[in-house]
Amino acid sequence: MRRIILFSTLILLGTASFAQNLNKGKVIEVPKGGFYDDVVLKDVHQVNDSLDAPKPKLKFIMDMTGMKLPNKVNLYTSQWANPTLSQGNAGTCWDFSTTSLYESEIFRQNGKKVKLSEIYLTYWEYVEKSRRFVQEHGNSEFGEGSEGNALTRLANVYGLMPESDYTGLIKGRKYHSHSAMFDEMDSYLKSVKRDNAWNETEVLATIKSILNHSLGEPPVKFNVEGKEYSPISYMKNYLKLNPNDFVEILSYKQKPYWQKVEYEVTDNWWHSADYYNIPLDDFMKAVKQAIRSGYTMSIGGDVSEAGLSRDMQCAIVPDFDIPSAYINDDARQFRFSNQTTTDDHGMHLIGYVENYNGDGKDWFLIKDSSAGSRNNDKNAPEFGYYFFSEDFFKLKMMGFTVHKDAVKEILNKFN
Repeated sequence: MRRIILFSTLILLGTASFAQNLNKGKVIEVPKGGFYDDVVLKDVHQVNDSLDAPKPKLKFIMDMTGMKLPNKVNLYTSQWANPTLSQGNAGTCWDFSTTSLYESEIFRQNGKKVKLSEIYLTYWEYVEKSRRFVQEHGNSEFGEGSEGNALTRLANVYGLMPESDYTGLIKGRKYHSHSAMFDEMDSYLKSVKRDNAWNETEVLATIKSILNHSLGEPPVKFNVEGKEYSPISYMKNYLKLNPNDFVEILSYKQKPYWQKVEYEVTDNWWHSADYYNIPLDDFMKAVKQAIRSGYTMSIGGDVSEAGLSRDMQCAIVPDFDIPSAYINDDARQFRFSNQTTTDDHGMHLIGYVENYNGDGKDWFLIKDSSAGSRNNDKNAPEFGYYFFSEDFFKLKMMGFTVHKDAVKEILNKFN
């Protein structure tokens, strides 16, 4: 019996020695491609795409073929501004256009060429929108848009910052993309309203957490030319810029002229009533005088027009819309009231050319941050610019932000 047990034990030991793994495993990356991906699925996708292909979008536009157009930057007398910069997939034209105005003004006043952080101000604008949303128990607009004079309000509280110290681009991004971030904040605020959870400290902490995750947290101190600054001290002591020196000029007939009024649009979410409302002729005179006197201005109005060509980058009022002689206060108000003129985009007016077509009218050089002005050669000097005819500006641009010294005559009439 013991022999049998001993023999069995020897067999088991021998078997165990032979049962050791001779093969080894490893973790690999799943190969891309192959017959299934490259042939089978490709065929499936091609057929599905052809079956589900959306119908082409059609749009009625003005045919500018053969027209003599001033769509070259070198035709314009212009003031200094930084090169054009894309706002990416973010509703921040109000910020990009007016930050660009601030940069031009810093150079005009102090001779310093600086690049400021747009996203630093966007960050704090979302915080302030959220604050008012809580204070008004949800009865306050929360969107991506805003107005040019938001920068005065924000800079007075939070200061300004160099772009090099806060780009808002993290995780390898080259272009801003705020849609997912906005959706998360919007969804959160809706839940706050649903649950009646109006704890301002808690809400703002959550909003900042979302912003920090998506944009990075803004620094509270930074160095410029070997000296440490806070955003406020940088603005006051280095840039020597006073945000209160900028004013909003508006022209619409639904409010009394020669009064400070509220601009009644969604993006004026804090209901600012600091707009100097003036008749159209005075409005256009102010624009033309300011740009000739060395000032630039951020402008806001409607660019979703048949007379704006993305290919030519020019904006004209076609006579099938309205003849030039009929563009007046009523024509503007009619379009604003029926919403064919909307407050949909902010840009920076930096130059002009006069009497280009012998009609005595100006064209304006417009620095832009949207994708619409970027459909030409990216290396061309015109990349990122529009060229607005005087009539287009007169009919479709509702207001502008400018240094108060550029419009002294107008402001004196309000005092």
